[in-house]
Amino acid sequence: MKKLLIALALLTCSKATFAQNMLASNENNERAKSLRGALTDLRTCYDINYYHLDVKIDIDNRSVSGSNEFAFTATKDFESLQFDLFDNLKVEKVVYKGKELPFTREFAAVFVKFPKIKKGSKDRFTVFYSGNPRVAKNAPWDGGFIFKKDKSGNPFVSVACQGLGASVWWPNKDHQSDEVDSMLVSISAPKDLDCIANGRSRGKVEGKDGYTKHHWFVGNPINNYSIAFYIGKYAHWTDTYNGEDGKLSLDFYALKEDSAKARPHWDADVKPMLKSFEYWFGPYPWYKDGYKLVQAPHLGMEHQSAVAYGNQFKKGYLGNDLSGSGHGLKWDFITIHETGHEWFGNNITTKDIADMWVHEGFTSYSEALFTESTQGKTAGEDYVIGIRKNIGNKASIIGIYNTNTEGDGDMYYKGANLVHTIRQLINDDEKFRQILRGLNKTFYHSTTTSAEVEAYIVKQSGLKLDKVFDQYLRHANIPTLEYKIENGTLKYRWLTDVKGFDMPVKVSLKAGEYNLISPTNDWKSIKVDASVNNDNFAVERNFYVNTKKAE
Repeated sequence: MKKLLIALALLTCSKATFAQNMLASNENNERAKSLRGALTDLRTCYDINYYHLDVKIDIDNRSVSGSNEFAFTATKDFESLQFDLFDNLKVEKVVYKGKELPFTREFAAVFVKFPKIKKGSKDRFTVFYSGNPRVAKNAPWDGGFIFKKDKSGNPFVSVACQGLGASVWWPNKDHQSDEVDSMLVSISAPKDLDCIANGRSRGKVEGKDGYTKHHWFVGNPINNYSIAFYIGKYAHWTDTYNGEDGKLSLDFYALKEDSAKARPHWDADVKPMLKSFEYWFGPYPWYKDGYKLVQAPHLGMEHQSAVAYGNQFKKGYLGNDLSGSGHGLKWDFITIHETGHEWFGNNITTKDIADMWVHEGFTSYSEALFTESTQGKTAGEDYVIGIRKNIGNKASIIGIYNTNTEGDGDMYYKGANLVHTIRQLINDDEKFRQILRGLNKTFYHSTTTSAEVEAYIVKQSGLKLDKVFDQYLRHANIPTLEYKIENGTLKYRWLTDVKGFDMPVKVSLKAGEYNLISPTNDWKSIKVDASVNNDNFAVERNFYVNTKKAE
């Protein structure tokens, strides 16, 4: 019995210790999320104007070393600020006006002590750092550096860090709300390899250490996670597109060994795509920096003005049609989707990653719009309706604010179908198109929120859409239209999480004939022909809702 009591005491102690460790771990995790996602005074006290990222990529040792210069405007008086850098990377020093500043670190947050900085003053400091950045486990979804080789054994290296954060490989103010106005990206890579980054080339300088420094300048605002580099043996060719804002330079970079198949493959999509997207969304947002499509050692990412491509030069998504309609096999998914982000994600950027549905929902709908532009309206409808099969409706597609937490993955296909449903409610394609263009003009080169995007659509459409947005964005379920037909009467109502939900919807009691009804959460009824029964009832397919026959 004594041994049993001792064992029970040890077990109890072990459980208590485990619980304490778990509690501490959870508290640390929440603290790290808050430091990464929250806009505190230590972040809002300065507005980023310019970065000069100057780094050397040591491929053999999988390391990075160099510096980043921060040029900023003080938004208030301050003596301390926060920048961000993953804690597996070493901050060598922080230099301000020739002197090193004291700093402390907590997780990925670095807190720097300054002499008093006055509101409105423009100033700068430089962070020197080094280390081995995280290597991506499954880029681009689980990001970091990607070290691969081409078929000839040459290094093929890049980075993808959306969601994870650019501070995984370089020091910056890692919050989407503050995009830098312009940036110089200087990457030193082995001299026998090419290196491409965002913006336009400002030349390269060969060093004595076997490395060549490549300079790329971004002349427009850019979000941190869009900054990328591509190192490999590339073939490069150019073209131009006569767009809404004049001649747009087109640059294509494919591995030399893939260039013969890359040229005709990209040629088939790029100009028709730009024509379609400029028609629907307005001028390409980055004429100053040009458009580049760059082969990458991962599937793809919307790196601004240097779109990452890794779809193996296949139609569809790695040769598959995500919609099952057949229409998605007539174009390259990655070329279309990632370029769509140049408008939604790069031009219009949400302040908090919790609102990432704005990036992904509208961009997923851009696939349907491109299909419509090239194959007809019915084909576009087939495509967006087809991708519904990928929706789980298990969680909200808006995430948790101030914690760097995105919403559920349904933000892609559910977001697209929300946009498509709103298009049906507007019931005027030209008005809908002007709203899409107006979004890109109103929020041009800026950061915003889901709430502001919603309010813009409500105002421009003249429709009461607040409860529609709430149901589709902030709840897992979509609206369910409950109905019953008996004795020559159709009864119907909405079953929703949002109270007072009153979205109109088109229904049919006879094949091919649709009428608009206005259900609410309360039962409504209308007289119908006595021959009509429950089997005749259908919702017009372009409305993304569930139906349920009442018992």
